Amino acid sequence: MKKQIAATMLWLGLHASSLAGLAEGVLAYKEQHYAAALKEIAPLARAGNADAEHLLGLMYYMGHGLPRDYKQAFRWHRKAALQGLPAAEYVVGAMYYTGNAVPQDQALAVSWFRKAAGQGHPDAQYALGLMYRYHVAGLPEDAVLAYMLWDLAAARGHRNAGEQRADIARRMTEAQIEEAQRLSRNWQPGMPLPSRPHKSSSTS
Repeated sequence: MKKQIAATMLWLGLHASSLAGLAEGVLAYKEQHYAAALKEIAPLARAGNADAEHLLGLMYYMGHGLPRDYKQAFRWHRKAALQGLPAAEYVVGAMYYTGNAVPQDQALAVSWFRKAAGQGHPDAQYALGLMYRYHVAGLPEDAVLAYMLWDLAAARGHRNAGEQRADIARRMTEAQIEEAQRLSRNWQPGMPLPSRPHKSSSTS
């Protein structure tokens, strides 16, 4: 049972917690017992628990046990994001990027994606890689940084990152690939992500 709860929390991007109510709520959510999940999660979210805030935001976002409400989803995810929860930071970034329930703001999207990616969140790393690859949201085209980010995301199990990395590698020089691999190898969660363009980093 403990392993099942831990796996579910990892799947949802939640931190390990000693709060029994949170663990019970997470398990109920995974088993689609949404009323039971809400009963456990809502009081913890109102008390300021970041993991509970994130899960409550997901319930509003998906319409699981609650009427779908993107504004409420953003509200609760932002509360968790401001406490540094990477999964919530990623969702906030995605909602700013698409303009879902908030005014579209690509600069804020990049900022939140970078916060989450800097903590090792693979979806955020993948999204930033796309932005560097295709010169999106004001980021420069930078094959080296795109490769690095996809390399990191692939190592954490992101399904599409490996394919994107292989595709861009066919357009890079050997020196660019070596630099990207060096950056990936030397980076650890919590370290600043590179942000400046690299010389000769564009692709044809």
